[in-house]
Amino acid sequence: MRKTADQWFDEYGESHRNPTNKAIHWIAVPVIFTTIIGLLWSIPTPAAFDRVPYLNWGTLALVVTTLWYVRLSPALGVGMALFSVLMALVIAGFEHTGLMPVWAASIILFVVSWVFQFIGHHIEGKKPSFFKDIQFLLIGPAWLMGFIYRSLGVRY
Repeated sequence: MRKTADQWFDEYGESHRNPTNKAIHWIAVPVIFTTIIGLLWSIPTPAAFDRVPYLNWGTLALVVTTLWYVRLSPALGVGMALFSVLMALVIAGFEHTGLMPVWAASIILFVVSWVFQFIGHHIEGKKPSFFKDIQFLLIGPAWLMGFIYRSLGVRY
């Protein structure tokens, strides 16, 4: 039997009750999500990809993850799709600045964010949920989206 969004969120929430850990997650989870896409974005693509603007491994991963979110909850899927588009625009904008390669910025921010995540879980006194089930890496961003939806009165 497939878990509902609320079942996933309840289970994820068991190791995310401490206010400091939660605050860290509000920053680190979106950054980690974006940096993973940035790393995938940076992998060289076949020439055939050049025919479609912004088609790369990062945007393909966003399509796959969005489908996973839609399967979890169509309403959450919409929110996560909008967030994904926003993060793709952030990455494209950063790439356009030429300040540093996307992959380099992604690695730096990824490592810093995970350090903070582990600090948060140390404060919480519980291991990150993904040690139990790798799918929790996808649940983290949706868990935050669930908070936004509930605060806006949007059903998912």
